[in-house]
Amino acid sequence: MLNADPYHPRPTLLSPHHIASAVDQLNPQAASPSEVWRLLTEQFTVDLDAVAAVLPRSEPEPHWLQIRR
Repeated sequence: MLNADPYHPRPTLLSPHHIASAVDQLNPQAASPSEVWRLLTEQFTVDLDAVAAVLPRSEPEPHWLQIRR
C-alpha cells in the first residue's frame, strides 16, 4: 500500500457486495488471506470495516497452559 501512486486514482469499494466480488476475483492470485488483503488494498480504496466483515476471521491458535504439578 505504501508504493501506491497517490496521483493514480484507484476504484473505491464501499459496498460489501462489491468487496465480496473483488475478493472472489483476487482469491486465485493470492496464496493466503493476508495476501488477499494486501492485493485488495493495493488495487482499491476500500472501507476497512466492510473488508473485515467480508474476509474470514483468522483466530490465533490457543496456547494451552501447562498443568502445574
